[in-house]
Amino acid sequence: MYPYLRLIKLLAVNRSREAFTINSESVIKLRVCLMDIDPFLELNNGRYLTMMDFGRFDVAVRTGLWKVIKNKKWGLAVAGASVRFRHRLKLFQQYELHSQVIGYDDKWFYFHQKMIRNGRIHASALIRAAITSKDGIVKTEEVLKSINSREILPEVPEWVKAWAKADELRPWV
Repeated sequence: MYPYLRLIKLLAVNRSREAFTINSESVIKLRVCLMDIDPFLELNNGRYLTMMDFGRFDVAVRTGLWKVIKNKKWGLAVAGASVRFRHRLKLFQQYELHSQVIGYDDKWFYFHQKMIRNGRIHASALIRAAITSKDGIVKTEEVLKSINSREILPEVPEWVKAWAKADELRPWV
Protein backbone atom coordinates (compact mmCIF):
# COMPACT_ATOMS: atom_id res chain seq x y z
CA MET A 1 0.00 0.00 0.00
CA TYR A 2 1.19 3.49 -0.83
CA PRO A 3 2.28 5.45 2.28
CA TYR A 4 -0.28 8.23 1.94
CA LEU A 5 -0.06 9.36 5.57
CA ARG A 6 3.70 9.84 5.30
CA LEU A 7 3.22 11.75 2.05
CA ILE A 8 0.59 14.03 3.59
CA LYS A 9 2.90 14.72 6.54
CA LEU A 10 5.79 15.47 4.19
CA LEU A 11 3.71 17.86 2.09
CA ALA A 12 2.37 19.63 5.19
CA VAL A 13 5.83 20.05 6.72
CA ASN A 14 7.46 21.11 3.47
CA ARG A 15 5.04 23.93 2.86
CA SER A 16 6.79 25.78 5.68
CA ARG A 17 10.32 24.95 4.46
CA GLU A 18 12.35 27.43 2.49
CA ALA A 19 11.43 27.66 -1.18
CA PHE A 20 14.15 27.02 -3.69
CA THR A 21 14.92 27.04 -7.40
CA ILE A 22 14.54 24.17 -9.83
CA ASN A 23 18.26 23.34 -9.67
CA SER A 24 18.51 23.21 -5.86
CA GLU A 25 19.02 19.92 -4.04
CA SER A 26 16.25 18.61 -1.80
CA VAL A 27 17.35 16.72 1.30
CA ILE A 28 14.74 15.02 3.48
CA LYS A 29 15.18 12.68 6.41
CA LEU A 30 13.30 9.39 6.28
CA ARG A 31 13.22 6.17 8.27
CA VAL A 32 12.67 2.56 7.24
CA CYS A 33 9.28 1.67 8.75
CA LEU A 34 7.57 -1.64 9.34
CA MET A 35 5.42 -1.27 6.21
CA ASP A 36 8.56 -0.71 4.08
CA ILE A 37 10.38 -3.96 4.70
CA ASP A 38 10.72 -7.33 3.02
CA PRO A 39 11.14 -10.74 4.75
CA PHE A 40 14.83 -9.90 5.34
CA LEU A 41 13.85 -6.90 7.53
CA GLU A 42 15.30 -4.41 5.06
CA LEU A 43 13.84 -1.78 2.76
CA ASN A 44 12.03 -3.60 -0.05
CA ASN A 45 13.56 -2.91 -3.45
CA GLY A 46 10.23 -1.62 -4.78
CA ARG A 47 9.86 0.70 -1.81
CA TYR A 48 13.08 2.51 -2.74
CA LEU A 49 11.25 3.97 -5.74
CA THR A 50 8.23 4.84 -3.62
CA MET A 51 10.41 6.73 -1.16
CA MET A 52 12.07 8.51 -4.06
CA ASP A 53 8.61 9.82 -5.02
CA PHE A 54 8.79 11.81 -1.79
CA GLY A 55 11.95 13.59 -2.93
CA ARG A 56 10.38 14.58 -6.23
CA PHE A 57 7.25 15.79 -4.41
CA ASP A 58 9.49 17.87 -2.14
CA VAL A 59 11.09 19.49 -5.20
CA ALA A 60 7.63 20.14 -6.66
CA VAL A 61 6.33 21.75 -3.46
CA ARG A 62 9.37 23.91 -2.76
CA THR A 63 9.70 25.21 -6.35
CA GLY A 64 6.02 26.17 -6.51
CA LEU A 65 5.32 23.51 -9.13
CA TRP A 66 2.90 21.64 -6.84
CA LYS A 67 0.50 24.63 -6.79
CA VAL A 68 0.71 25.00 -10.57
CA ILE A 69 0.04 21.29 -11.07
CA LYS A 70 -3.05 21.46 -8.87
CA ASN A 71 -4.34 24.67 -10.47
CA LYS A 72 -3.84 23.49 -14.05
CA LYS A 73 -4.91 19.90 -13.30
CA TRP A 74 -1.56 18.61 -14.49
CA GLY A 75 0.15 15.45 -13.28
CA LEU A 76 3.62 14.15 -12.52
CA ALA A 77 4.67 11.05 -14.44
CA VAL A 78 7.77 8.91 -14.23
CA ALA A 79 8.71 7.56 -17.65
CA GLY A 80 11.92 5.75 -16.84
CA ALA A 81 14.18 4.78 -13.97
CA SER A 82 17.56 3.21 -13.45
CA VAL A 83 18.38 2.24 -9.88
CA ARG A 84 21.68 1.08 -8.39
CA PHE A 85 21.54 -0.68 -5.04
CA ARG A 86 24.77 -0.74 -3.03
CA HIS A 87 24.03 -1.30 0.66
CA ARG A 88 20.99 -2.44 2.63
CA LEU A 89 18.77 -0.14 4.65
CA LYS A 90 17.42 -2.06 7.61
CA LEU A 91 14.29 -1.70 9.72
CA PHE A 92 14.14 1.58 11.69
CA GLN A 93 17.34 2.98 10.18
CA GLN A 94 17.21 6.67 9.36
CA TYR A 95 18.61 7.97 6.08
CA GLU A 96 18.62 11.07 3.93
CA LEU A 97 17.04 11.24 0.51
CA HIS A 98 18.82 13.68 -1.81
CA SER A 99 16.92 14.71 -4.95
CA GLN A 100 17.96 17.11 -7.66
CA VAL A 101 16.97 17.97 -11.21
CA ILE A 102 20.25 17.56 -13.09
CA GLY A 103 18.97 18.57 -16.50
CA TYR A 104 16.06 18.63 -18.91
CA ASP A 105 15.29 18.44 -22.58
CA ASP A 106 12.16 19.49 -24.48
CA LYS A 107 9.84 17.15 -22.55
CA TRP A 108 11.76 15.33 -19.78
CA PHE A 109 13.18 16.40 -16.44
CA TYR A 110 16.04 14.19 -15.24
CA PHE A 111 16.36 13.65 -11.50
CA HIS A 112 19.36 12.20 -9.72
CA GLN A 113 18.32 10.77 -6.36
CA LYS A 114 20.45 9.20 -3.64
CA MET A 115 19.67 7.50 -0.35
CA ILE A 116 22.50 8.25 2.05
CA ARG A 117 23.13 6.95 5.57
CA ASN A 118 26.16 8.02 7.60
CA GLY A 119 27.78 9.53 4.51
CA ARG A 120 27.46 6.29 2.51
CA ILE A 121 25.28 5.99 -0.60
CA HIS A 122 22.96 3.00 -0.21
CA ALA A 123 21.08 3.48 -3.47
CA SER A 124 20.98 5.97 -6.29
CA ALA A 125 18.62 6.44 -9.18
CA LEU A 126 18.28 8.32 -12.41
CA ILE A 127 14.62 9.19 -12.98
CA ARG A 128 13.12 10.57 -16.18
CA ALA A 129 9.90 12.42 -15.41
CA ALA A 130 7.42 14.65 -17.18
CA ILE A 131 4.57 16.94 -16.34
CA THR A 132 1.39 15.82 -18.08
CA SER A 133 -1.91 17.41 -19.00
CA LYS A 134 -5.06 16.00 -20.55
CA ASP A 135 -3.39 16.73 -23.90
CA GLY A 136 -0.18 14.81 -23.14
CA ILE A 137 3.27 15.85 -22.02
CA VAL A 138 3.72 19.54 -21.17
CA LYS A 139 6.90 20.99 -22.69
CA THR A 140 9.57 21.67 -20.07
CA GLU A 141 9.86 25.31 -21.16
CA GLU A 142 6.16 25.81 -20.40
CA VAL A 143 6.59 24.14 -17.02
CA LEU A 144 9.55 26.35 -16.16
CA LYS A 145 7.66 29.49 -17.25
CA SER A 146 4.68 28.45 -15.11
CA ILE A 147 6.85 28.51 -11.97
CA ASN A 148 8.63 31.70 -13.06
CA SER A 149 11.95 29.88 -13.24
CA ARG A 150 14.75 31.85 -14.71
CA GLU A 151 17.33 29.29 -13.68
CA ILE A 152 19.31 27.73 -16.45
CA LEU A 153 20.06 24.13 -15.73
CA PRO A 154 23.26 22.70 -17.08
CA GLU A 155 23.04 20.68 -20.26
CA VAL A 156 21.92 17.12 -19.69
CA PRO A 157 25.07 15.19 -18.69
CA GLU A 158 26.51 12.79 -21.27
CA TRP A 159 25.88 9.74 -19.07
CA VAL A 160 22.20 10.70 -18.87
CA LYS A 161 22.00 11.18 -22.65
CA ALA A 162 23.61 7.75 -23.13
CA TRP A 163 21.10 6.16 -20.75
CA ALA A 164 18.14 7.83 -22.52
CA LYS A 165 19.44 6.76 -25.92
CA ALA A 166 19.96 3.16 -24.74
CA ASP A 167 16.49 3.12 -23.21
CA GLU A 168 14.97 4.13 -26.56
CA LEU A 169 16.69 1.16 -28.24
CA ARG A 170 14.91 -1.35 -26.01
CA PRO A 171 12.08 -3.16 -27.80
CA TRP A 172 8.54 -2.77 -26.43
CA VAL A 173 7.36 -6.37 -26.84
